[in-house]
Amino acid sequence: MNVELHPVIEGAESLFFSGNEIGVLLCHGFNGTPQSMQYIGEQLTKYGYTVSIPRLNGHGTHYLDMETSTYEDWISGLQTAYNHLKKQCEKVYIVGQSMGGALTLQVAANNQNVDGIFLINAAVTDVCYKEFCNKVKPAYVQEGSPDINKSFVFEITYEKVPLKAIHQLLHLMDDTKKKVSSVSSPTVIFKSATDHVVPPTNSEFIFDQVNTAEKKMIVLQNSYHVASMDHDAPLIVEQIHQHIKKLITDKTVKNTNKKWITV
Repeated sequence: MNVELHPVIEGAESLFFSGNEIGVLLCHGFNGTPQSMQYIGEQLTKYGYTVSIPRLNGHGTHYLDMETSTYEDWISGLQTAYNHLKKQCEKVYIVGQSMGGALTLQVAANNQNVDGIFLINAAVTDVCYKEFCNKVKPAYVQEGSPDINKSFVFEITYEKVPLKAIHQLLHLMDDTKKKVSSVSSPTVIFKSATDHVVPPTNSEFIFDQVNTAEKKMIVLQNSYHVASMDHDAPLIVEQIHQHIKKLITDKTVKNTNKKWITV
């Protein structure tokens, strides 16, 4: 993994909350940090879950660290966090926002025992950065304000991002697109009705391609792209909790009803 040369910005550190034997792994998006998923994580801990929110390589330090990060680094970082949580918890669910949704799909495709995934405006087929696909300059692209409908919300991000990092994001999306059909974990997709960064068609593609009958689409009417920090964040928390409860109950009933035949 790429070695970072700059200290972590205060408030952008990885977060971990100890709880019960049910783990929830949360993954932030491109140019985000664990801070963007902190509210979701803290609210889930109130239900007793063990929650992990890792900081992806090159994020939350300095944009120069992001310049040398690769999408393989980001996949590896989430996989490592999943492995760590799996050692402590009986069940592990993953929640990914934007690029974090693509990384969630990568981990779920490579680990068929992921108990369930929750995707928030996942980036897989189309993203506002696509215009930089074949460009060699500028070396750094200025970022606008985070796409949040709610007023007076501060998200820790870089004011500019390296073109090389944008290319890595686009490579990740191309690679993930080919792996979505390998995902068999129960899937819940949150799609903002209005998203100025990742069009809702991304979520529709994922819904059509995931290889599971246990899937649901939930439309967020009052949030833009960074929905974890927007008006619908409480709804997202409640839906994650309710679906985890349902998945556990359904699996328990299914196992109870199994008929074992001894030969």
